Amino acid sequence: MSSSLYRLGLLMASLRWKIVAVWMVLLIGIGGVAVALGGTFSSDIEIPGTEAQRGIDELANRFPEMGGTSGQVVLVTQDGSSVEEHQGEIDDLMDRIAEVDGVAAAPSPFDDTSPGTRTDDDTAIIAQFQMDGQQGSYPEESVDQLEELVETADTPTLDANIGGQVLQSSEVPFGAGEVVGIVIALIILAIVFRSLVPAIIPIVTAIVGVGVSMLAVMALAAGVEIPSVTTALGAMLGLAVGIDYALFILSRHRDQLTAGEDVHESVGRAIATSGSAVIFAGLTVIVALVGLFVTGIPFLTIMGVAAAATVALSVVVALTMLPAIMGILGERLRPRKIRRLMEENDGVLPAEDPSRSRRRPFGTGWVRLVTKVPAVTILLVVLGVGALAIPIKDLELALPDLGTEQPGTSARDTYDLVADEFGPGYNGPLLITADIINTTDPLGVVEDLESDISGLENVKEIQLATPNRGADLAVVAVIPEGGPTAKSTKDLVHELRAHAGSWEDEYSISDVTVTGATAVGIDVTDKLSDALVPFAIFVVGLSLILLAMVFRSIWVPLKASLGYLLSVVAAFGVTAMVFEYGWFNAPLSVSVNGPVVAFMPIMVMGVLFGLAMDYEVFLVSRMREEFTHTGDARASIERGFTASAPVVIAAALIMVSVFAGFVTSGWFMLQPIAVGLAVGVLVDAFVVRMTLVPAVLALLGRHAWWLPRWLDRILPKVDVEGEGLHAVLEHRHWTQEHGAHALRLQDLVVPLIGEKGRIGPLPGAIAPGTLLVVRSADDAARAAFLALAGGRLEPVSGLLAVHDRLAPDDLAAIQGRAHWLPAGTDVPARLREIPGRHLGTAVIVVERLEDLVHGATTSDDTLIERLDALLATGATLVVGSRSAGATEAERHLQGTLRDPRRLLALAVQRSTASAPEGAHL
Repeated sequence: MSSSLYRLGLLMASLRWKIVAVWMVLLIGIGGVAVALGGTFSSDIEIPGTEAQRGIDELANRFPEMGGTSGQVVLVTQDGSSVEEHQGEIDDLMDRIAEVDGVAAAPSPFDDTSPGTRTDDDTAIIAQFQMDGQQGSYPEESVDQLEELVETADTPTLDANIGGQVLQSSEVPFGAGEVVGIVIALIILAIVFRSLVPAIIPIVTAIVGVGVSMLAVMALAAGVEIPSVTTALGAMLGLAVGIDYALFILSRHRDQLTAGEDVHESVGRAIATSGSAVIFAGLTVIVALVGLFVTGIPFLTIMGVAAAATVALSVVVALTMLPAIMGILGERLRPRKIRRLMEENDGVLPAEDPSRSRRRPFGTGWVRLVTKVPAVTILLVVLGVGALAIPIKDLELALPDLGTEQPGTSARDTYDLVADEFGPGYNGPLLITADIINTTDPLGVVEDLESDISGLENVKEIQLATPNRGADLAVVAVIPEGGPTAKSTKDLVHELRAHAGSWEDEYSISDVTVTGATAVGIDVTDKLSDALVPFAIFVVGLSLILLAMVFRSIWVPLKASLGYLLSVVAAFGVTAMVFEYGWFNAPLSVSVNGPVVAFMPIMVMGVLFGLAMDYEVFLVSRMREEFTHTGDARASIERGFTASAPVVIAAALIMVSVFAGFVTSGWFMLQPIAVGLAVGVLVDAFVVRMTLVPAVLALLGRHAWWLPRWLDRILPKVDVEGEGLHAVLEHRHWTQEHGAHALRLQDLVVPLIGEKGRIGPLPGAIAPGTLLVVRSADDAARAAFLALAGGRLEPVSGLLAVHDRLAPDDLAAIQGRAHWLPAGTDVPARLREIPGRHLGTAVIVVERLEDLVHGATTSDDTLIERLDALLATGATLVVGSRSAGATEAERHLQGTLRDPRRLLALAVQRSTASAPEGAHL
């Protein structure tokens, strides 16, 4: 992968202006489509299949008057008079509300059929109105008209307030907090790079990535129901990872420029090395977010997929637009001091004075401290994080209601007014529906249900009990004692459902459901809570597999997964402190204490998993690299830590600043997620990865890098630090010294096909334009070499280069350039089908020599001329011969070629103790 990324970086740098233009056109084009489609987001959170959702759907079909979005007008007299004294103006207001487009019904609260709820002193009344369908089914302008009507009805003697579900907005509030977060990120980048120009680049690329992805989501919202929180979550995550991924690549580029490397070459190397790690890091976040499908909750799956797409786009931007910008800025990204030194020395950086004392690397003191007595460090970390996790016991989950809106808004003020004047239960009524089609006395059944329900604990009153117009569905509106998110209300829902079976038997009714917005919220919360454990198993299991692939170790993945769980519990604990205990409410702009949004835990777990693995990879991979080279477990921890710590610290601080910026938005739907992620990243980066990890590795010593051989064989190899790039650069230098070659083999070991054994180690090189006859009476050995040349077999070890492509990283590219002619093929016909483009890098494998010679002697007398033309263009033919020596057919072929020197023969045999070399020319 690193070799392909190296070429990608060079290509992006060379096409720099065109690549930037493509991204700008894409941004503007998708923006135009989004505006033209005019998509809107949904504020409804539902889970098909739950009882409450089933009841909502039943009401929409059989009792449409109660199935749409509801609204309420709360009227309070200011002079102590009775509301009846204001009946005329209240009825007039409801009549005007009924005329608004999208309003299905707005009855007078003084009607006998649908009386409004009054206070005991008769100074306040609630008038209900119903919209046509759910949000999005009626014009958005209707809500503005309703608010204006209620505002004009407000007089010195009568206070009019509008509230209810109709005021739930799908608009995502973005404010100064997000901008401040980005500014802080810019300051951190400027400190890291000690320059403003490179500091701006990650901000620009992150904004482009987020802009494209969010505009695409807006366009999709025209045809797909997308939760409103999706855009805020995507923007928050996209900005954070977009800046961080650009930071990782750009910091490597700057380091290489500081070392005097050529700009163009440095871009390619930065993408090949840090770009590989960015791809892996992005994949872990993407897989964790897409993994939200295991919850079985549609809206959560949509949120996860949209956020994952944003992360994927951030990776693509980092691998394409970022190197293009680095190519545009060129020498301006090189530190000024280094630039002046190179200008003074004809473009070459002079060697460093060996007598000059070098500064101790950043972080040396810290890593030595935490690894001095590693057991003590581990104990302190576990105790400290454990203390932060204690408040988890008080963390409650629920869906946000109008009581979580910002103070001063109509929705929040009316919500508080209802709770004060009438009781908190009036903000979250429950609806009990029952199919009464089999009863002969629908009114009597409704009265009996009303009587039974009113006698239950936690029921304040029955607001309404009536059959629908067809007398086949009964609806009982229950006002609970507690508010929508109160535990007593949740207990009441469970109790009502527990009685459903006995009521069905006793009254000969069926399909009793407890529904309404409050019941939907309780069902969604229960479903999300039940999904936490399966999702945690999925995420932890995934981390074990991925990290075992990267680090070739058992203990490192176990340590990383346990560290991730420590970060999660710390994030949940601090979230409980803020939203349950009320700590730090003022500076964080938190206006409500109580249950947090129900999908906070699962969303934080998914996102934090990907980010935690990012830091694990960037930090520990350097330690593993040092250990691989030196074998010194203790010293590798220190060198790897000091090499990676500055970038990881900057990346973590940027993440925290971006997440913290979204906390201050005041949007309760997003605030707990932002707090959880900010705390989780802070703990994971500084406590887990930079304190616990070095201590655990120091305690384990060499055993930290142990992996059973059988598992090493099973797990695929993952190059996240660009290790394959060393082979690419070495082959490039070799080519400059020895010239271009079609095939280069260096200590190459190849497994036999279909049998045990191997060929090799194989040395040698074949120039372009060569016809190579591979001789062997051993079918398995000959087939293995032909498959190797055609890119169909992965070598066990050593180096295989086919022109500028190296196996195994570029095996697919090698196979794509190869043309395979199996035994029995009409060789002349197949050779005519080979396109003329890229023949100079083509490898044509003819499985059987006899097919080639037969075609030249019997079926096509121009075949030899075609072979000469192919070889002259640089194409390479590899032909299999079943003889261990030269055959008559081979001699005939050599004698008819225009340049007989183009034909070479290679004898191949399986390696044995007596003949280990495997092949000779």
